[in-house]
Amino acid sequence: MSDSTHKSLPEGYSIRPALPEDLAAVHGLLKTFVDQKMILRRTKAELLALMTTGFVAVFHGEVIGFSSVEIYSKKLSEIQCLAVSELHQGKGLGGFLVANCVELARKRGVMEVMAISSSDKFLINQGFDYSLPNQKKALFIQLRTREEVYAEQDESSEE
Repeated sequence: MSDSTHKSLPEGYSIRPALPEDLAAVHGLLKTFVDQKMILRRTKAELLALMTTGFVAVFHGEVIGFSSVEIYSKKLSEIQCLAVSELHQGKGLGGFLVANCVELARKRGVMEVMAISSSDKFLINQGFDYSLPNQKKALFIQLRTREEVYAEQDESSEE
């Protein structure tokens, strides 16, 4: 498990389940990372759904981090939308968010949690590895570009 489980949160910080009233703050937090193409853009409806299995990092009442675990089945779930405000990075908050997501998946009886990230070292430190049992690998094929999906989302939100 993550080193986060053996450390305490820095003073002034807390991690709690995400609430519907956090939607605007989470959406605002993620926008910077979406603009940098570090995470996929989500509609507010998609975010609201992810928040039911999500957690926020809070500093003196302000949401400064978010992550969710999307549970696909008893076999598989995925860490989604992991983000910590740049001003608050390097304090272990991402690890605490991931640890809470992994624990929720464990409590719900999920067999595996996967994560897709450009920061493999961070995920390895959280207990993730490249290989699935029996050395299987997850491979992907991109069917549409982000821009195509975003344009479609923009059109449907205007209706």
